[in-house]
Amino acid sequence: MRTRADWRVYVITDGERARGRSHLEIATAAVRGGATAVQLRMKCEPVRVMVETARRVASICRDAGVTLIVNDRVDVAAAAGADGAHVGQDDLPAAAARALLGPGRWLGVSAATRGEAEEAERAGADYLGVGAVYATTTKADAGAPVGLGRIREIRGASSLPVVGIGGITIENAAAVIRAGASGVAVVTAVTLADDMIEATRKLREQVDAALAG
Repeated sequence: MRTRADWRVYVITDGERARGRSHLEIATAAVRGGATAVQLRMKCEPVRVMVETARRVASICRDAGVTLIVNDRVDVAAAAGADGAHVGQDDLPAAAARALLGPGRWLGVSAATRGEAEEAERAGADYLGVGAVYATTTKADAGAPVGLGRIREIRGASSLPVVGIGGITIENAAAVIRAGASGVAVVTAVTLADDMIEATRKLREQVDAALAG
């Protein structure tokens, strides 16, 4: 049986845009600041390093009741005891990821269009990462911004939680929530902040206020 998940404030680690901070440091700060989910995004490290790091981050998240998702690597998620994995449109197909994860772990799928969202839901996704909402340089292949209208469109067409991603900051997070998102996913809004704990805390305040509102 999988743990409950809360997608309100979803912090993604980044090894390149992090001011020299490690994945573990980012995840720890995010959890302390009130993140409700953490995604470990490791692209170039050896698999053994990915698994070891994921296990350490999983322990921190588990103690705090925070959901840990591994980007792309379903095998690493399973080996490390993470709560699930997230795949993009060019990664392992969602149906295959679902089969490998089984029913006990969460599966997130990136969707930039209504069609991609509907296909992801049919394939067994548990939540959708929709974006890029705003312009972003964090992900080179993010494509043109889809805007808040796409959040509304997909939210109206799918029963799955929608997590907005791409160019989201403390200043615009509330607008994404008001457009229908269940949560926001951020990278540099936390990883490049002077104080990652405080940045996460402020983001959580904005999201919670918008959801209450």
